[in-house]
Amino acid sequence: MDIKESFRRYVRVLQVARKPSKDEFVTTGKMSALGIFIIGTIGFLIFMGFVIIGL
Repeated sequence: MDIKESFRRYVRVLQVARKPSKDEFVTTGKMSALGIFIIGTIGFLIFMGFVIIGL
């Protein structure tokens, strides 16, 4: 793959991309926060499990 082809692909992506609306941005933020919370909770529960059984 040469540099010109890569540049054309990058330009194509920028032409297709658009700025998200406020609703899309807020929804994405909420879903990201929910995912972080769920993963953190699972990690905490695993940590507490190890503490309880003494590992």
